[in-house]
Amino acid sequence: MTESLYSVKLGEIIREFNLEVLCAAPDYENVPLRTVDINRPGLPLTGFFEHFDTKRLLLIGLTEHTYLEGLSSKERRERFDRLLSYPVPAVIITRELDAYPECLDAAREHGRTILRTKAQTSAFMSALIGSLYNQLAPRITRSGVMMEIYGEGVLLQGESGVGKSEVAIELIKRGHRIIADDAVEIRETNHGTLEATAPELIRHYMELRGIGVIDVRRLFGMGAIKIKQEIHLVIRLEPWNDEAVYDRLGLESAQTEILGVKVPSITIPVKPGRNLASIVEVAAMNNRNRKMGHNAALELTRRMDEHFEKMMGNEGEA
Repeated sequence: MTESLYSVKLGEIIREFNLEVLCAAPDYENVPLRTVDINRPGLPLTGFFEHFDTKRLLLIGLTEHTYLEGLSSKERRERFDRLLSYPVPAVIITRELDAYPECLDAAREHGRTILRTKAQTSAFMSALIGSLYNQLAPRITRSGVMMEIYGEGVLLQGESGVGKSEVAIELIKRGHRIIADDAVEIRETNHGTLEATAPELIRHYMELRGIGVIDVRRLFGMGAIKIKQEIHLVIRLEPWNDEAVYDRLGLESAQTEILGVKVPSITIPVKPGRNLASIVEVAAMNNRNRKMGHNAALELTRRMDEHFEKMMGNEGEA
């Protein structure tokens, strides 16, 4: 993966994985990480530094540790001196292996950070790459309201004033959870899915015309909010147009593409008297039902076809 436009601070990674700090460089927590790639410095420790990327975290596991054990103290110091002369973000030692004194001495001299974890090397490396991918992934901000409804992540979109926030309030009162209102931050995860969250500044707040800004967490409690949610369905609310043709059977499978990921989408016309909260609830349940392999529209169409075929057959016999 090429260098990301975004970054995550080393301190956040340390706290996420509960890493032990053995040697701290000046202002180490604010060191920015911009790539998901991790280096196992086996070849650099032997003296080969071609294509050595200094922006990557270095991971020393049992293999590298065992190789270093076979060297003399002087050789280890020379290897670490050269390795840590490069401005690497940090070195992470896995399996709670002992840090060689030569490593710590070289780190202090060059101002590098040495960290340690109890985790196994492969498992830790996989988890670390996944975390970095999620935090450095491409992202966009879209206007809308993000809700969790019966476990389904539903992104409500539409023109300003169409009633997105009003629908969200009714859904919250029915026990569903809100992730974001007005501005929705979306990023692609390492699983090829879309994850939505709210900008930190406006998280848990909503704007209702005629009332103003409300704090959802304080009014409805912690059970009414959620920090992030995968997007499973996009619902576009639009004013009812008598001349428009709306899908009545649900045979069409429309999709919305966000960051290159296609998500099922539907359009719901807004008209006085329609209970939009109930309709959105049904849409979320129906989408979940389709993912489980059941499509009511296709089933009804099949039954109707069988019925007409049977009628035609009976007429032919007559």
